[in-house]
Amino acid sequence: MLLRYLLENKTGKERVLRKLKNLESNMSSGRKLLRLGNMVHAVEAAKRTLQHPSPVPRFCLTISNVNRVLYFICDTVLWARSAGLVSGINKEKWIHWATRYYFYSLLMNLARDLYEILQRIEQNNTQGKKTREELYNCNDQEQELPSTVITFESSLSLLYYSLKNQPSLCLDIVKNLCDLFGPLDKLEIYKTNQGLIGLCGLLSSLVGILTVSIPRLQLK
Repeated sequence: MLLRYLLENKTGKERVLRKLKNLESNMSSGRKLLRLGNMVHAVEAAKRTLQHPSPVPRFCLTISNVNRVLYFICDTVLWARSAGLVSGINKEKWIHWATRYYFYSLLMNLARDLYEILQRIEQNNTQGKKTREELYNCNDQEQELPSTVITFESSLSLLYYSLKNQPSLCLDIVKNLCDLFGPLDKLEIYKTNQGLIGLCGLLSSLVGILTVSIPRLQLK
């Protein structure tokens, strides 16, 4: 998709563009075939997240996985239609449903990411306040600890230090944000171009490969 976008305005590339379009279509059908078992995986994932000790991640991840199950059901129906196994299926309607469920799943993932960010910020803020109190008490125990003024710069600094040693969380945020552009465009919530969607898809795939290759980079 990204290559097709980069070449579409260049003269003499019509044959290459046709090949890229066919390749994109064939790879899309291939992905649907390879995703047939993911429905079972999503169901099992939803069962596991119900046991999560923290209520907010438990809610977000369970709802996300339920929407993933619904997405994979729609995806399977679309694959069966393209393979000629079923007929009388309204393709556009099922694509819209699949995209909507995928979008809801990503929103829940991002909500979980936001919760994790706030938790890290709170931990760092509490730890920093405790350290300041200890240092201040060592220097002068008779005066009150001065209040800390929160500014935009200090908030960004706190966010940076909160995520600095959290590569799994950072990668999960990047992947979810990259994946979001596709459904936003299809649902006409935020229209963009195929180049940006292709680039975000490429980045998301690279992050996915990285987290699979190095399991410690997966957000638990």
